[in-house]
Formats: sequence, C-alpha cells, structure tokens
Amino acid sequence: MRQRPTNSPRLPELIQGGMGVGVSSWRLARAVAMAGQRLGANVLGVVSGTGLPVILVDRLQAGDKDVARALNAFDPEAASEIMDQYAVRDPSKARGRRKLPPKPEVLVNGSKATKSKMTKLAVASAFVEVWLAKEGHSGPIGINVLEKVQLMHLPVLLGAMMAGVDYVLVGAGIPHQVPAVLASFARNEPASYRMDVEGSSEKVTLKLDPREFVPAGKCLKRPKFLLIASHHALAMRLAATVEVDGFVMEGPSAGGHNAPARGKTLADDGQPIYGERDRPDLEKLAEIGKPFWLAGSYGSPGRLAEAKCLGATGVQVGSAFALCNESALREDIKRELRQRIATDSLDVKTSATASPSGFPFQVVQLEGSLSELSVYENRQRICNIGHLTQAYQKDESEGGGVGFRCPAEAVDAYVKKGGNAADAEAKVCLCNGLGSAAGYGQSTRTGEEPFIVTLGKDTGFYKQLEVQADGSYSAEDVVRAIMSPVREPAAS
Repeated sequence: MRQRPTNSPRLPELIQGGMGVGVSSWRLARAVAMAGQRLGANVLGVVSGTGLPVILVDRLQAGDKDVARALNAFDPEAASEIMDQYAVRDPSKARGRRKLPPKPEVLVNGSKATKSKMTKLAVASAFVEVWLAKEGHSGPIGINVLEKVQLMHLPVLLGAMMAGVDYVLVGAGIPHQVPAVLASFARNEPASYRMDVEGSSEKVTLKLDPREFVPAGKCLKRPKFLLIASHHALAMRLAATVEVDGFVMEGPSAGGHNAPARGKTLADDGQPIYGERDRPDLEKLAEIGKPFWLAGSYGSPGRLAEAKCLGATGVQVGSAFALCNESALREDIKRELRQRIATDSLDVKTSATASPSGFPFQVVQLEGSLSELSVYENRQRICNIGHLTQAYQKDESEGGGVGFRCPAEAVDAYVKKGGNAADAEAKVCLCNGLGSAAGYGQSTRTGEEPFIVTLGKDTGFYKQLEVQADGSYSAEDVVRAIMSPVREPAAS
C-alpha cells in the first residue's frame, strides 16, 4: 500500500476520543494536549460536544468557578444573564433536583425569546468547554459531535469556533452539511442546517447568524473537519461532494456508538455479527488522498505502528482515556472498571437495541447500572433532556407542524406521538444514563437516575500502563505508553 508521510507536526498521530456525555470534559482534553507538548508528541485532545448546555447548567449550580470565569471570557453580559438564571448562592443546597435548561426542541417550537436564550446558552456552553480546554498551552483541541443531534449543530459549532477549536469530528450519521457551516462561520456569514423530519419530504431549516455573537471585525478560524466513519464507501461519498480534511475509521470494537453490521444478523446473545463486508478497504481510502486515523482496539504502541504501516496518519483512542484520572467518569465507576479489567472480569456487550439513535451501542455489564434488567425495569421512563429526540411530522390530530419524540421516553407518550411501541422496547435514555455516569445525574421523585457505562471491547491497554498501587493512572501515562517506541522481542 502506498504510504503517505505521517510525521507532519500539524497532524496528530494520536487522537483522544470524544466521549459523552461529559466524559471527555475540558479537563481531560487539556491534560491530553499538555501531555503531548511535554512529551514532544503530536496529540489531539478532544472535548465531547454532546449535552453541553445541560453540563454547563449543572456546573453552575455546583459553584464551578472555572465555568464562571470562562463565561465572562465569552461575553460578560451573556455570562451575567446565564448565571442569574442558573447559578446558586449555596451550591450545597442545589444538589439533588437541579434545574435543567430547555430541551433543544425549543429551537424549533419555542417563542422567539426562548429560542434566543437557548441559542445563547448552547453557544456559550461550547465556547466554555473549548476555551477551558485550550487554556495554558498551545496544543490542538478538537470537539466531537453526533450528526444525530442536529438541533445543536449550529450553536455548538459556532461556540467552539469562537473559542478557537482546531478540529471538528463528526460521527453517527452523514454530516454532509457541516463543512458549509464551518466555512460560513469562518466568513462571518449566516449558516443554515436542514434538519431531518420523519414522515415529511420537507426539511426544517435551522439558521444562525454569527454576527449575533462575534464582535465586529473579528474573523473566526475554520477548523479541520474529520468524518468519523466505519467504511470507505461513506468516506468516498462525502469526499466527492464536500470539503473533508480527513477520516477517523472506527471499527466495531470501539466504545460508544458503532455502525450497524451490514449482514443484519444477530448472535444468540443479541449482539450484531460483523464480517468482512464491514471492514473498510484502506487501499481505496488512501486513494482519496486525505489523512486517516484508525480507531477501535488501537490503544498500544504496536497498534499505532501497525496503523502507520497500513497508511494511516495515526490512531484514535477512547477507552484508555475514559478510565484515566482526568476523565470525568465518576471515580467509583472508574475504580470498579479498572479492578475488573485487572482481574479479567469485565464484560462489554454490543447492544443492537439500547440506543435511541438506532445505532449499536457498547454497554459495560455492571451491577447497579442500566445494563442490569432489574435496574432498567425499575427506572421511570422520562425524557427531560431531549438531545437524542427524533423530529417527526405531526398529523392533523396533533395540530400539524414538527414534533419531537424519543423511543426511550414513556412508551405511551411515544406511541401517542405516532411512534411504534416495538421500537421503544429495551431503549435506554442515554442522555440521563451517560450523564449520571459522569456525575451529572438528576434526582427525581423515584430516586437518583441510574447510570450506564460504555467502553470499547479491547481493554488490553490497561496492562501496558504503569499504574499506581490503587490501579489509577493519568492521561499522560496513556500518551506516553501509546507514543513510546515499539519494543522488539528479545532474541532467543
């Protein structure tokens, strides 16, 4: 295979995966970028762009001074407005049933004032996350967003660009509109995004004028756009129509959401079966002439070297960073997962049904989490965050227009909105479940929101790390381990 040069200082050899909700926080991305600088390695720290308004509001109610400081850097007037609405005088009394921001659907169905407030909050939340991640170093920072969360694209991308984000990585769909949005914002021109509406040939067009937030005369930098895909066919299709700067090719063992298996066949335990048709043709990918990174079981120096031999610029790694000290995953959960990995007792299953997005999702089998049937069945199904909702065309009985539903919400509510009850079976509220795993869980009348954890299936990285006596390790330990030279086997 023709191999492109991979030693350009402008391209990272290691990309830290963007893990939501809130696991890849600004602290993790910043730690990764700074570790890269200290070690002289080409590394990209990435924040997750999923659920940022919810996370911002939660942090304000917890008295987070870093967030308050970053908000003032965004816009003192907007900071005052947001803090007046969500910050509290005594954070210790705010624990439990905290205030939530409006659901993203208000950007379509809300009043003009509500739309304005939600847009401002979303722009500010992305700015805060990237601004804090970039503070104190000159390493690159990226933001990862899900194509499925279309309502948030315009404000989140604008806020990230205002903070100087270097890369935008998009997966979970076909993000063919993102390059035009980035280009429009870089020209300080209004951008639009056509939202998918189930049951309608018409598409709702969302619009955002950056001049509402960007000071006159200031130019925004266009970040590099990386498509996260699983197959060369999607990469080739997108590269033929829009400006793509590179590709992250994610295999089915990677954590979080995965592409559906092309065979549509399930194993006896319900997991999708992936085969040769699901493997990307790297020869064809290389012919596009753009850099690419490989992801899914690449968290070791040997796998990095292998990826480079296959023509890749480098690798993307998530799970190893998810369990490091700087990750926002709850400390009790990290301790449990590290211990299970060390004793070879961790089980990760690919669920074909859990995610409301319709994509397969890796679920760690853990007592007390939503992977446990009794916990799942005892949770009251609610949809109070609404970032993974689906837009649909209301019928005349509902008054027409665009509505929003989620197969993880209460089944009767979903069916009332025209959803199929069968589609709601076994669906998990990832907004609440993943948020709870990162410490952003809400308290309801029925108790604390249960959590769900996702990791990749390959945990071999752990035994290659120099961990502390308690099993912990830092983001820098991960970077050092992956970027270290491959050790040649000793001569016999």
